[in-house]
Amino acid sequence: MEKDYQLKILYLKTVPSTQIYLKNLLKEKQVQTPIAIVSEIQTDGIGSRNNTWLGLEGNLFLSFAIPLNNLPKDLKIESSSIYFAYILKETLSCLGSKVWLKWPNDFYIEEFKIGGMITGIVDDIILCGVGLNMVDSPDQFATLDINISKEVLLKKYFENIKESFSWKQVFSKYKLEFYKNKSHFTHNNNFKISLENAILCSDGSIKSNGERIYSLRWVK
Repeated sequence: MEKDYQLKILYLKTVPSTQIYLKNLLKEKQVQTPIAIVSEIQTDGIGSRNNTWLGLEGNLFLSFAIPLNNLPKDLKIESSSIYFAYILKETLSCLGSKVWLKWPNDFYIEEFKIGGMITGIVDDIILCGVGLNMVDSPDQFATLDINISKEVLLKKYFENIKESFSWKQVFSKYKLEFYKNKSHFTHNNNFKISLENAILCSDGSIKSNGERIYSLRWVK
């Protein structure tokens, strides 16, 4: 993002989906970018593969929008989820968390998922949605391993986004941690794909069994 951009954050008590709420505001030209929506409660959040992300009160439910022309010139748009997810992962790591990023954009503590990101486009704007278990989690999930307020986390996260890191800078760090994916799976066209022998490519895609796969958390 350009240095003079001031991102506005709107805080809500409850909303079905921050992603849909912000998407509608953008389509109706009711807000200007960059902008973020944060809700205390989310009743019908969007998860991966059209699943619902369960919205337990106190967790982070965030969507933010940034003009496409503010993205790094070397970033392939299909890898935007990885880019913004890794910056959030790095923000959390600097605050003391042991969170890691499972390809392409799921947040994990050890072997348990604590959140994820989904990315899409509205006209000439990129729209990112984040769900993160900060204080509570459903069965088979985990919560963030540090105690921090949403306000502090978001301030540091958006400050890091504003630094305008290149894709090359982000990828050079992410590729060093990609080995953590080896015992996990991803999905492609409803098929479960092992990441054990997956090869991470420089544009953020992976090669598995001769097939090239891009981020699956991308919606238009």
